[in-house]
Amino acid sequence: MAERSFKEEVKKLRLGAGEEFRGEGILAVTKALLQSGVGYVTGYQGAPISHLMDVLADAQDILAELDVHFESSASEAAAAAALAASVHYPIRGAATWKSTVGTNVASDALANLASGGVLGGALIVVGEDYGEGSSIMQERTHAFAMKSQIWLLDPRPDLKLIVDMVEKGFELSEASSTPVMLELRIRACHVYGRFIARDNKRPTMTVREAAENPQSDTTRVVLPPALFMHEKEKVHERWPAAVRFIEQNKLNEFFPGDYRQVGLIMQGGMYNTVMRALERLGIADAYGRTAVPLYVLNVTYPLIESELVRFCKDKNAVLLVEEGQPDYIEQAINSILRKQSLRARIYGKDVLPAAGEYTGDAMLQGLREFFKRVAPALLRTGADPTGALDALREQTPVKALTTAVPPRPPGFCTGCPERPIFSAMRLAEKDTGPMHVSCDIGCHLFSTMPPFGLGQTTMGYGLGAAGASAFNVPSSKPAISVMGDGGFWHNGLTSGIGNAVFNKSESLTIVVDNGYSAATGGQDILSSRALNRSRNTNNPISAAVQGVGVKWVREVKRTYDVAHMRDLIREAVTTKGQGHKVLVAQSECMLNRQRREKPLFKKAVADGKRMVRERFYIDADTCTGDHACIRMSGCPSLTIRDNPDPLRVDPVSHVDDSCVGCGLCGENAHAAVLCPSFVKVELVHNPGIVERLTSRLGRLVIGLLQGRSQRALNKRLKQAGFAA
Repeated sequence: MAERSFKEEVKKLRLGAGEEFRGEGILAVTKALLQSGVGYVTGYQGAPISHLMDVLADAQDILAELDVHFESSASEAAAAAALAASVHYPIRGAATWKSTVGTNVASDALANLASGGVLGGALIVVGEDYGEGSSIMQERTHAFAMKSQIWLLDPRPDLKLIVDMVEKGFELSEASSTPVMLELRIRACHVYGRFIARDNKRPTMTVREAAENPQSDTTRVVLPPALFMHEKEKVHERWPAAVRFIEQNKLNEFFPGDYRQVGLIMQGGMYNTVMRALERLGIADAYGRTAVPLYVLNVTYPLIESELVRFCKDKNAVLLVEEGQPDYIEQAINSILRKQSLRARIYGKDVLPAAGEYTGDAMLQGLREFFKRVAPALLRTGADPTGALDALREQTPVKALTTAVPPRPPGFCTGCPERPIFSAMRLAEKDTGPMHVSCDIGCHLFSTMPPFGLGQTTMGYGLGAAGASAFNVPSSKPAISVMGDGGFWHNGLTSGIGNAVFNKSESLTIVVDNGYSAATGGQDILSSRALNRSRNTNNPISAAVQGVGVKWVREVKRTYDVAHMRDLIREAVTTKGQGHKVLVAQSECMLNRQRREKPLFKKAVADGKRMVRERFYIDADTCTGDHACIRMSGCPSLTIRDNPDPLRVDPVSHVDDSCVGCGLCGENAHAAVLCPSFVKVELVHNPGIVERLTSRLGRLVIGLLQGRSQRALNKRLKQAGFAA
């Protein structure tokens, strides 16, 4: 179950020639693939490109009509390896994943693909996430493209252009026998727009036809002496062919300006941010007209020397807008211009930030500084937008926000079944002492944050157990590793658990089996309990680990039983001689569960059916205000409020309306023997007549008792000489 369904949107993929397409960037890319005659598509989900996989999954019927094969791959490496079909056959293939982490995983296959070259067009759609904060290290795809000589497209965020670049990307790949990367930043993935559609094309050769007519060309196999020939081909044949194609098809764009002494060169993906900053500086308008010439690199690798020379030859200063570091493009342009003895000075990281995302504010500051140095007459007189921002930041209310508003660290959702695992681990440490915990990519990485503070590091998706392999030494406290079911099937079974079994490790791996690849959008995987008409699910993780030799395997069907989880963890780390141990902790991802159940619940209530929703409540009279419950779980629904007792000053714990009734707070209280203040309540929708009468009777009795108590109190006060 993906976090979003595209069953309605995919109907737009049937639009034909002359019809107007309106929609999101991801959907437009899918339409472009079909218009290009793609034969097969593979990939692995990950932000900001996950929705492309979800769209393709929902468009299976349309793909089948065109004989297009789609496959959700086990990893990015598997997706990249599938592009081998384009090496010997004239079939256009596409693969997609999150970059740069996905590109790192796929690097072996991509390097082989780039060496041997391709016959059919091979397009890799990567979701570039530099600076967007979606849980990856800050690196760029550019370095990999240069390393393996894979052409890199970075289109201006315009739907028509993106669609054209997909189609031209296939043509470029075929013209130069080289795979092509299409880099889509998050704003390009989700930009809305329109374009005039073309008819979908059936592949010139389908994968079925290729399978029935196998072909082979040994010169494309990466083995000596062919691999030496491949390197010469790259330099002497493929590169010139790519340059010719890019020039002839005008993939890069020039925008004229009257002030020709200065100019701007930018990555295509930065165009919208640049234009907004120029508009605020009074150098451009809202329609894209600009006073200074622009050279937009929709192809960031290779650079086209003739275009650069033509753009820079009559200029004194040029600003290069290159987000991220190192400054690969800036260095290359400087080299080209110096060899051509051109006078234009290249500005870049000296006025723009050396690293980090080029936000609107950062771009505004950098462009202002550039024009102040080289063309101050272009800056709009009067109001200074950057100066206004600086003045705003200095205002007392704004400055106070930095201290008054606390930081919001990443954490688990309300009701997350992973939270009790780490509560149990903390409780187990009371007996075992602190243990080394190796984390993995996914929500369980939040365990490193308060209130748990568990986990030392992560080395990559599915590498939690492998990250603890150095601790396979005799010790009273074996290392613990944590990975999700998504990471387990991606890489963890072989690199982590298989490796631990082979090396006779006594460590423990906890596999968080929440039923989905939850970290990437809730997609089904091998062990998902859901029934999927196009995929094979319900393959238990316990059977897989037993298949590689694990003897000590335990399954927990309900992770919210904190006491049971604590006991199993304690047993695993204290038991010797059993080899590597695996604890499979099963509970459905609460976010996906809510997506699945809430619509059904609302419909049932609307239909008049009796429905019960559980939640928890804290008795303010019993709560002592030590807030141990909050420290043990960190649940977002647990907060504090003023003590209702005027004689007690400590604020009491409180459960707000976001509670989903998972019961963890109460389970923690039971397991840790914290306090008895938690009460479970049931909220009944559409109660029956008996329940309504019972409720009214209960309220009546309570009212009578409260009245009698109040009258007795008033009487005692009056006798003591106080006014009632």
